[in-house]
Amino acid sequence: MKILLLAPHPFFQARGTPLAEKMMLEFLSARGHEVDLLTYHEGADVEIPNCKIHRIVQVPGVRNIRPGFSMKKVVCDAVMFEKCLRMVRRTRYDLIHAVEESAFIAAFVRALTGVPYVYDMDSSLAEQMIEAYPRLNFAFPALRRAEALAVRQSLGVLTVCAALEDVANDLAPGKPIGRVEDTTLLTSNPFDHNGTVLPEEVTEGPTAMYVGNLERYQGIDLLLEGFRHTLHHLPDAQLVIVGGRKDDILRYRDRAFSLGIQPSVHFIGPRPVALLADLLREADVLVSPRLKGLNTPMKIYSYLDSGTAVLATRLRTHTQVLHDDIALLVEPEPEALGRGLADLLGDAPLRERLGRQAKKYVQQEFTPEAAWRKLDAFYTKMEARIAETKP
Repeated sequence: MKILLLAPHPFFQARGTPLAEKMMLEFLSARGHEVDLLTYHEGADVEIPNCKIHRIVQVPGVRNIRPGFSMKKVVCDAVMFEKCLRMVRRTRYDLIHAVEESAFIAAFVRALTGVPYVYDMDSSLAEQMIEAYPRLNFAFPALRRAEALAVRQSLGVLTVCAALEDVANDLAPGKPIGRVEDTTLLTSNPFDHNGTVLPEEVTEGPTAMYVGNLERYQGIDLLLEGFRHTLHHLPDAQLVIVGGRKDDILRYRDRAFSLGIQPSVHFIGPRPVALLADLLREADVLVSPRLKGLNTPMKIYSYLDSGTAVLATRLRTHTQVLHDDIALLVEPEPEALGRGLADLLGDAPLRERLGRQAKKYVQQEFTPEAAWRKLDAFYTKMEARIAETKP
């Protein structure tokens, strides 16, 4: 088939959704499909057989586009809509694979041209907008109806977690839905490093680590406030935070200073995905303090696969994958997180048990091979539905 994949964000970047899209492109290519990718002007080019990258024009003043809803994305999506229409008029596509809010673009194109689309639902757009702009809460019913229309008009919906599968089922009972969770990013052959991959300023002591972007929904404020409580119980504990933009790092470094914990908190910035396995093994505990969102953070799967003990907030974003046999789950408030982290850092047998059971669990359920099997089952259904509509 000839497929148009809409990616409404910078591509490629080494973070959750773009990483999942790269895997999707590799899957579609291996399946023999020819894919055009339409994405934003920002991001790195990648070489994937049978895949051609098309970018929108650079909008003056629009750069450094962050994850999540923003006015920058609204502007870029409007430009993407116009370019998508031109591409569809020029090329006969069999299917549009629409990620996140581009499903609205795909729904409009379907109404004009009849080209079917798959809704790749990485988040609930209605809930994401309300979380970003709480004053829009009055508009939630209207936003949910718009989301429901995008689901109902689609050929099928692809979700990344059980919570989003429930949302799609509620919006359109009977609609074909596939669930393909993210996978571990760790390889079986990590780089061979002599000694530590952490900077010298990270001194010896029990070490907790967070890896990921520093957007507010990730709960970094909660992590820093909680770590202050950890230091009351374990004064030599260290916290390493990997990832983030420069402005975010500066903001949270100031926050650590105001909390009086700066000497024990180390912001080391982004690191290549190829170093992820080595980084995770340097920690005694891996932390995911996320506060908002339905989808499970992609980092969780690599955390579990590392064999290092995991601590996370007891919210559905985590509990749809994590349970008490493989992670220490804590209430999303500073004292509970800080005390839980101190307890786990101080209990080597518990860390070893959680890490061992977590690694076994993720290698059974959340490998790239498992994701490809689920994608294969979903796309087999979609291809059959498309074949039924052709003369």
